Amino acid sequence: MRGSREKVRLAARAKINLRLEVLAREAAGYHQIETVFCALDYADDVEIDVGRSGLTLEVEGADLPAGPDNLVYRAAHAFFERAGIEPCADIRLRKRIPTGAGLGGGSSDAAVTLRGLNLLLERPLDDQALLELAIGIGSDVPFFLCGSPFALAWGRGERILPLEPLPPLDVVIIAPPFSIATADAYRSLAAQRTASAPIPVPRVAPITRLARWDSIFADATNDFQVIVAQMHPVLHDYIGALDAAGAALAMLSGSGSAVFGLFPDQRAAHRAARRIRSRFPDVKVIETKTASGPFVSR
Repeated sequence: MRGSREKVRLAARAKINLRLEVLAREAAGYHQIETVFCALDYADDVEIDVGRSGLTLEVEGADLPAGPDNLVYRAAHAFFERAGIEPCADIRLRKRIPTGAGLGGGSSDAAVTLRGLNLLLERPLDDQALLELAIGIGSDVPFFLCGSPFALAWGRGERILPLEPLPPLDVVIIAPPFSIATADAYRSLAAQRTASAPIPVPRVAPITRLARWDSIFADATNDFQVIVAQMHPVLHDYIGALDAAGAALAMLSGSGSAVFGLFPDQRAAHRAARRIRSRFPDVKVIETKTASGPFVSR
C-alpha cells in the first residue's frame, strides 16, 4: 500500500560489451552505436525503503557523491517527478563494481532504482515511461531495464532486442587503478576519425550469429579499444595476459578502463586470475560468470 513502509533489495549487475561499434554523430552531439550487452553475476546492491517523506541516498564501498551527481539519486528524483509523487525513499547503495571502468555499474544502479521504486509504489509508471526516464539518465540504462541479461542494442543504446541467454562462461575482469571518462573516450575517437578513415556504417548482425559463443567470438570488436590503449598502453599488457592464459576472448569493455577475458571453465579462469594478480599487483581482478537468468530481487 502506498504510504506504508516497505523495502526491496535488488542486485545491480555489471555488464560487458561483446561488440561495440561507434557510428555517426548526430547533430545533437550524441553518437549512434551498435552493441551486444552481456550481464554478469557480479553486482552492486541497491536497497530501497519507501514510506518516510523525502529522498536520501547512502553510499557504501566507494567514494561517490550521495546527491544529484549520483545516477541513483538522479533516477529516483526523475521517477518521483514523472510519477507525480512526493519523494518518499531512503536508498542504500553498496558498491562492488569499479567506477569509470566500462562495466555499467552506475547505469545498472540507476535502472534497478527505477524498477524498485515502481514495484514498491504499485507501478505508477508503465514500461514506456520507465524507458523514457532511462534514456534521459544514460545510454546503458535501458539495457538494465530490459529484463534479459543478453541483448543487442543500437541507436543511442535505447533500442533493445532482448536475446536468449547463452550457456554461462567464466569471466576474469582486470580493473586498472585508473578510470576513463566515457566523454573523453568519445572525443578522442571522434578526433581520430577523418575523411580518410570513414565512419563505420550500421551492420546489425544476423540473430543467428548471436546464438553461439563461437560466432560471437569471431565477430567481437570494440571501436574504443585502439584509441583507449593509445591513452593507456598498459591495457595491451592486460589483454595479452588474458590471451596468454587461454581466454577464448579478451578485450576492452565499453569505453574502458576494464578489460575482460572469457574462459571455458572455472579452473582455467581461476588459474588465469592467479597469474594476473601476481604479474599486476596494482589491479583489481574479479572472477565471475556471464549471467544466464533474468534480473531478479534478492
